[in-house]
Amino acid sequence: MFDQLLIPVQRHTALPGRFAWPGRVILASPSSADLLPLGQLARQLRRPGRLVRVQRDAFGPAALRIRRDAQGRLPAEGYRLSILPAGIEITAADDAGAFYALQTLGQLAGGADAPVGACMVEDWPVFRRRGVYLDCSRGKVPTVQRLKDIADLLASWKINEMQLYIENVFQFRRHPRIGRGYSPFSAADLLEIQDYCRGRHVNFVGSLASFGHMERILRLPEYQHLSETGGRWGSTLCPGDPGSIRLLRELYEEFVPLFEARDFNACGDEPWELGKGRSKRRCDKVGVGQVYMEFLLKVRRLVLGHGKRLNVWADIVLDHSDLLRRWPKDIVMLNWDYGREGPRIARTREIVRAGLEVVVCPGTNAWGSHGCRLELGMDNIANFAAEGLRNKAIGLLNTDWGDGWHRNMLAVSLHNLAWGAAQSWRPRHMDHKAFTERFCHAVFPGVGPGLAGAIRRLGGADEALGMPDDNSSPFYNHALTPLKQLVGADGQAGAFLDSLSQPKAEAWVESLGAIRWPSAPAGFARQMMQEFELARRQEMLAVSRLALAGRLRAGKAVPSGEFADLARQGERLLHLMPAVWLAGNRPSRLRDILKGLRACAAECRRLARQ
Repeated sequence: MFDQLLIPVQRHTALPGRFAWPGRVILASPSSADLLPLGQLARQLRRPGRLVRVQRDAFGPAALRIRRDAQGRLPAEGYRLSILPAGIEITAADDAGAFYALQTLGQLAGGADAPVGACMVEDWPVFRRRGVYLDCSRGKVPTVQRLKDIADLLASWKINEMQLYIENVFQFRRHPRIGRGYSPFSAADLLEIQDYCRGRHVNFVGSLASFGHMERILRLPEYQHLSETGGRWGSTLCPGDPGSIRLLRELYEEFVPLFEARDFNACGDEPWELGKGRSKRRCDKVGVGQVYMEFLLKVRRLVLGHGKRLNVWADIVLDHSDLLRRWPKDIVMLNWDYGREGPRIARTREIVRAGLEVVVCPGTNAWGSHGCRLELGMDNIANFAAEGLRNKAIGLLNTDWGDGWHRNMLAVSLHNLAWGAAQSWRPRHMDHKAFTERFCHAVFPGVGPGLAGAIRRLGGADEALGMPDDNSSPFYNHALTPLKQLVGADGQAGAFLDSLSQPKAEAWVESLGAIRWPSAPAGFARQMMQEFELARRQEMLAVSRLALAGRLRAGKAVPSGEFADLARQGERLLHLMPAVWLAGNRPSRLRDILKGLRACAAECRRLARQ
């Protein structure tokens, strides 16, 4: 039964006999902290004729009893789970350990009508921080309910940290124009999410772009003067302008105190224009790395003023590795790389040797694709987890970005988010192929066979069609590019179209067309099946359009019926996407995607009439 667990346990030992839930079930603990997960288990167990009651006490008969480790022998968040013929006992190091024990029990015996083999489980996490980082700034801004659904899922996977990537999608009272038109979060939204996460042992950590990736703010007239390059097209704050740190101070005053977490992520990555504009003279004199550090030290003072510990992405410090020996030791470095053997993965050891705490930050590789670059993401996560384990990283933060209007659906990210959870709890000896079946069984129980194969097929387009590993898929990047532009494309886009195998593309579209998603109960599971279907249709349309563009480039005639068929596919997406999107997300950039789809469909209609 342990080979079916989504999140593997550290140790398990089979014992004689079997356990079966009785007709009258008492789930007991003296701790109020256990009431929520016990209530979740009680809902799993309820059947006609079975009475289930959660009871607060420290002694007496019970089918399941939870105790705390009074001797302090268990590691933090650890637990011991004994499933015996006479009953189940959990001994937990702390509240989180009890919660995680119940997640394991829920998969082993929750709601099961058949007896379960007796066993002893001893379990604890490898990484202290086990996080997920969700992009909420490139297009999709999730509803509060969607984020609560995600928090439930992450908690069941023993994830203990969630961050939302925010550039401008927050309602700043002092700077109200920053979030306008982007469906921003309010302070009340974030506090409600935090309250929900707290009961599930998910630390809600604040994150706000604070140097680079400021383009949506800097294009507003009242902030353009703070740009490194000036004008409305910059993405980087000018580090030498006193107004830059003043703006951050005012943003932080509204934002940072909302979060109870000790850590705060000020990002600091990819300040593309640094040293190329107003700071050029200073950078030429002392170096780009020194100017970067000077500005981050100002950010650090702001963060410390709110009682937080600064976290920053590690790319710029590693680009200027002479900074490592001078970098403040209280800053946590978030080392990211998304390739299978990305060069920054192995550089984790440099950060540790410099005396800095580091969190390894792989990625789902679901962004920049309709169906996820599944195997690439799994390899990236596994390799980074192994490197983090070797170098005693304090955590693993699995990132899920939303480049290009965030047309990639949450559903296609879930598999590799779960893989990251498994790797952050016990990163060794995980089977890539078997994991997908485990994932489907745990996350979509009872939906029927075939789901695992469909998810792997949808997530395998780039490999099946011979695309090189990259940070995005050309089928995503060019899905909404006008055919006329694709036909005349040169450079990377043109080379891709010229190399695209027409037979392989046609076979892949046919393969995707054969997928039928199983039905699921109402709620989150059904929404995910609808998102999978939307992802499938987007990928089919993208591959078909680009294959057709390749034929046009080669001077081949295309029957008008094929243009008409592409137009119909686009029109079906126009009909399907709004409802699927709005089931879990605010309107935000949906109108931009629909505008692009509408233009593609109209172009194909025109070409069909010629």
